[in-house]
Amino acid sequence: MLFTRKLAAVLLLSASAYTALAQTSDLHARIDRQADKIETKVIQWRRDIHQNPELSNREVKTAEKIAKHLKSLGIEVQTGVAKTGVVGILKGGQPGPVVALRADMDALPVTERNSLPFASKVRTTYNNQEVGVMHACGHDTHVAMLMGAAEILAQHRKELKGTVKFIFQPAEEGAPAGEEGGADLMVKEGVLRNPNVDAIFGIHINSATEVGTMKYRPQGTMASSDNFKIRVKGRQAHGAYPWASVDPIVVSAQIINSIQTIVSRQLELTKDAAVVTVGSIHGGVRSNIIPEEVEMIGTIRTLDTTMQRQVHEKLRRTATLIAESAGATAEVEITKNTPVTYNHEALTAHMLPTLERVAGKPNVVLSKAVTGAEDFAFFQEKVPGVFLFVGGMPKGQDPSKVPAHHTPDFFIDESGLKLGVRTLAYLAVDYLNNPMRK
Repeated sequence: MLFTRKLAAVLLLSASAYTALAQTSDLHARIDRQADKIETKVIQWRRDIHQNPELSNREVKTAEKIAKHLKSLGIEVQTGVAKTGVVGILKGGQPGPVVALRADMDALPVTERNSLPFASKVRTTYNNQEVGVMHACGHDTHVAMLMGAAEILAQHRKELKGTVKFIFQPAEEGAPAGEEGGADLMVKEGVLRNPNVDAIFGIHINSATEVGTMKYRPQGTMASSDNFKIRVKGRQAHGAYPWASVDPIVVSAQIINSIQTIVSRQLELTKDAAVVTVGSIHGGVRSNIIPEEVEMIGTIRTLDTTMQRQVHEKLRRTATLIAESAGATAEVEITKNTPVTYNHEALTAHMLPTLERVAGKPNVVLSKAVTGAEDFAFFQEKVPGVFLFVGGMPKGQDPSKVPAHHTPDFFIDESGLKLGVRTLAYLAVDYLNNPMRK
């Protein structure tokens, strides 16, 4: 009798699991059909946003477009989050966890150079210079894809076992000088609370990844981004009498050469990559004057927090001691900007079957880490998160020859947007149906 009851219980659980799987598969099929139906609309949204780009913390019209669309779907909307951000809250018909989906909204001070009929002609003033404004990183596609996912998920709200929070984030590229912005400010203002988010997902279009392909990586997937400034102070003299000076230009040259050995000789490079780059150096006013001071600025990129701390320590020591050895001084300032974009290992593994369902297993590629930075990392510091790349390169092209992100010729094949819409919708549905156990 006991064996019979146990067998009945096992069969009942199996039947329930099979029913849940069948229901999820049916919902996936309906998501796919709806993604087909709204693909043209998603592309139209993208083109409109592309033609009317707005810089960081200035995404007013973009935010209005998003808010209007979410309200039309009956989604609760919050505006003015972190200045221009928009948050939509879709409560499902059944209780459950909260999953967040994020898209960034801002464009770049880049003058578009391609011949697209919807190319940006917008110009503005940035850092006291007249510049063009362009969606040269694909944020226009991110907004359009999340708007599409919101439309699909809103049609299935009664079936959702929990809540979906749609986060449209401003200033991913960095707030203007003297302002706060981006994911960091959204977190400070409570975007991950009320209701509290259990997991967050974000996707980024990639111009060098073929349409239909998806790339992912557990743990460190994009680098932290820190800025440094080194101010070398010496003693000014006539250029004809260098022995009367303490030459900050020569000292700076020695510092620049030596800090390159931090990565090549002082870090465990088999663990993770790192970069130290000097991007600008200024000193002096004419050929026959050795100046008193030289200033250089640069960037530090790391994929591991321990290595990040090591680079900071070694940079300070190298610059100050080289200067001291020449009778000069070096002041080193390091500013932390963006943490490592760290994909939660267990959550990545938990959602990998979803990625393989939506794109097909052969099209889901384990990628190498990227030394570019992404402020999605601020969300991941607070809750488990996964950040993915979806293909935007036309099939058959050479990835090494396509225009890179942040350049005037940047191009995205819009046939890749549908995969992004489906991916966002699948991630939300599958997580709510089968949340990761803490």
